[in-house]
Amino acid sequence: MKGIIDVLQEEVKQAFEKAGYDGKYAKVTISNRPDLCQYQCNGALAMAKEYHKAPIQMAEQIVELLKQSDTFAAIAAQAPGFINMTVSGEFLAAYINEMRAADKFGLEQPAKKETIVIDYGGANVAKPLHVGHLRSAVIGESIKRTARYIGHKVVGDVHLGDWGLQIGLIITELKHRKPELVYFDNTYEGEYPTEPPFTMSDLEEIYPYASGYSKEHEDYKEEAQEATAQLQAGRRGYLALWKHIIDVSVTDLRKIYTKLNVDFDLWKKESDAQPYIPDMVQGMKDGGYAHLDDGALVVDVKEETDTKEIPPCMILKSNGATLYNTTDLATIVERRKLFDPTRIIYVVDKRQSLYFEQVFRCAKKTKIIGDDVDLIFVGFGTMNGKDGKPFKTRDGGVLRLEHLLADVTAQVSDKMADRDMDDETRADVAAKVALAAIKYGDLSNQASKDYIFDIDRFTSFEGNTGPYILYTIVRIKSILNRFAEEGGNLEAGTILDPVNDSQKNLMLQLTGFGATVENAFEEKAPHKICAYIYEVSNAFNSFYHETKILSEENEAQKASFIQLLKLTKKVLETCIDLLGFSAPDRM
Repeated sequence: MKGIIDVLQEEVKQAFEKAGYDGKYAKVTISNRPDLCQYQCNGALAMAKEYHKAPIQMAEQIVELLKQSDTFAAIAAQAPGFINMTVSGEFLAAYINEMRAADKFGLEQPAKKETIVIDYGGANVAKPLHVGHLRSAVIGESIKRTARYIGHKVVGDVHLGDWGLQIGLIITELKHRKPELVYFDNTYEGEYPTEPPFTMSDLEEIYPYASGYSKEHEDYKEEAQEATAQLQAGRRGYLALWKHIIDVSVTDLRKIYTKLNVDFDLWKKESDAQPYIPDMVQGMKDGGYAHLDDGALVVDVKEETDTKEIPPCMILKSNGATLYNTTDLATIVERRKLFDPTRIIYVVDKRQSLYFEQVFRCAKKTKIIGDDVDLIFVGFGTMNGKDGKPFKTRDGGVLRLEHLLADVTAQVSDKMADRDMDDETRADVAAKVALAAIKYGDLSNQASKDYIFDIDRFTSFEGNTGPYILYTIVRIKSILNRFAEEGGNLEAGTILDPVNDSQKNLMLQLTGFGATVENAFEEKAPHKICAYIYEVSNAFNSFYHETKILSEENEAQKASFIQLLKLTKKVLETCIDLLGFSAPDRM
């Protein structure tokens, strides 16, 4: 079904045309003066130059035609040429009932179903997830869920970092600590052990130690670089260790991502792109796109219109080694061959914007991806502590995501200590509320902006927070349960004309669902869904406080209220699912 703005705009357009004016001027928007009206049209102002008439004169002419419609409870022209509109309760109730009966609340299917690959998560193997991984995971997950809800085919890829120097460092340190391991015996030709010679806890200690040691000992660093080169050249023992590292790491990563309610369709790795590199590089050479610069193979990607310096995109180092650029370009080749996407979206720290600009330009210039495919960079800001600096532990370290979840869950559980719940129920509720606090606290900010992670504010049950949204949903569930327990029929009735301003406002807020979801997808902006459900929650709570719902004596009116509550609950639950969290049955 059409959005409410589109319905109003069509009617206003007909009035414009009937009055002899071009319908292109009949643009309807939500009023920027809600104290005067709900919707407005400023087209008469824009028409003045073309029709050589006073805007107010044209606005009054159009208003006279629209006054004949049952759509409007009030419509007026206001100087210098605004058309102010307030819809009738009858029109609003009819629209809401149509929305209630429609699939996805009337959200229209996209004109063209696209195939979209979303690259998010970006964790490295052998390292635990920390707070720096939060934003990519939750923003990417929400964009994926929203695109899929819209009706597109979406493939979410974690794209693990598994092929760089960190693996060589781990192999080198293992060799120093346990030189007797069979993986280091070049003469060994048998099968390697199925059980890894380390745990995730071991890796968490080994990698930081090896990384720090390599920075102070050049010979150790060179040894690690050589180990990396031998791994990438296919040395059997090192490949077996690499597979162990991946298996142990992915098991741990899956556990944490599951707690975050983040799910990937693909667990692809940098190394998966390696088979595509030789042909890709040869194609760049044959096409005349790549050239040598101080021994390195590069592709110039600067353009005449650039206002800043865009360095060449390096494909191979002077020693023939590959780089992240090479791997990311080969991954685009792989995705094109596997999925033939119309869009590839990268959810990455905004400080990598120049790097991705180089990669995207190189991909287009060298024809490894067509101009019909959009390569989209969604850069996010930093999650900071109250001091305005990147979020750290009290001792200055990087906080693990698992510990952040546990800390927030504990704080929520403490706030619920006085609730009449058994321990198991409290733990389940606290986990859901904590996840809502973290995700909503992040997603309610525009992705590109830095934000302050304030655990006290984010876990508050009041204000613009995840727990407040959940509390609203739980309140609605409670009312509906009481209605059913008192013998009410949850399926009976239809939504009638609003009885007061708070009900009318709630109904108007609900009509914005489709436009909000579409806009959030097109702009890759989950914060717009957050803003929408906060407004819906506020509107519902005002309606709840001002209206006797269960004590309403008119049965048809009570049934109307119940159906409006059911619709509100479903809309809110759908939206929080798009954000990646869910509501408990009680709080």
